[in-house]
Amino acid sequence: MRLVGVAKRLPERWFTASPVAFFCMLLCYIDESGTPEPTGNTSHYVLAGLAIPISEWKRCDSEIDKIKKKFHIVGEEIHTAWILRKYLEQSKIPNFDSLDYSVRRYEVERYRKTELLRLQKTGDKGYKQMKKNYDKTSAYIHLSYDERVNLIKEIAEKIASWSNARLFAECIDKLYFDPLRSKLTIDEQGLEQIVSRFQTYLTIYTASSCSKQYGLLIHDNNQTVAKKHTNLMKKFHRDGTFWVNLDNIIETPLFVNSELTCMIQLVDVCSYALRRYLETQEDDLFDIIYTRGDRSTRNGKCVGIRHFTEPGCKCKICTNHS
Repeated sequence: MRLVGVAKRLPERWFTASPVAFFCMLLCYIDESGTPEPTGNTSHYVLAGLAIPISEWKRCDSEIDKIKKKFHIVGEEIHTAWILRKYLEQSKIPNFDSLDYSVRRYEVERYRKTELLRLQKTGDKGYKQMKKNYDKTSAYIHLSYDERVNLIKEIAEKIASWSNARLFAECIDKLYFDPLRSKLTIDEQGLEQIVSRFQTYLTIYTASSCSKQYGLLIHDNNQTVAKKHTNLMKKFHRDGTFWVNLDNIIETPLFVNSELTCMIQLVDVCSYALRRYLETQEDDLFDIIYTRGDRSTRNGKCVGIRHFTEPGCKCKICTNHS
């Protein structure tokens, strides 16, 4: 009570002018789609970062949770590539779409157990891969293909509705990438580009605010890149990137488990949509996600998303840049 009384007697300017009163931090969640290895099974590697103000985190998380609840996958990971596959066994179940969720799950699990047992008995080499496929998709087997498409679309539309969110992405055409010229590996170039654009956005954000705005990177916990990207960020903090000095980004990336962190799962949706558009021209998801790309305040061009490829590319990303 005494503290409250003291606070009441303090000048009002102590509260309105304090830098703490205007402090804001943006959380930039980072995830990838495709493989960074030149010989991988994708032609593109996409590293994306979705930045949201820390004050918006709870609301955004709650809105995604409502969508998960609608589709009966609360607590489950959104892994877009596995969700949008076609599950052959669903087509083997009579009247699958007319069954309720519990019956669908029972029938699919029964079919899968039978199939795994058959492969195991015959010593089929496809057993391990089939078991992996089943494990990765187990959370979604009660949803028909159309329902799974609608699930991802609703999530993409929700992300697109967040006016305070900004999407940054480096989409690298591995056939065009020359490590000798860039002096970085594919995933390192991706990180440098994301960091540089996020820093530039924070600088502009600070200029329009009443105090300095800070950012923190939160990365999917990929053990093969965690140490490398941490060391690279230390270098960026010390020497800057090729483009900017890091005056607003604090710390090295925090690495979290995507299975437990909803916002990382949303970046998976974004990076998947970008890669699928560039590789197979699927633009339904892309057109939704692309609206959240960071744009120039001068001419409205999307500067947050880049397609690193050969000159003359006519994709929507390159066309917008030019």
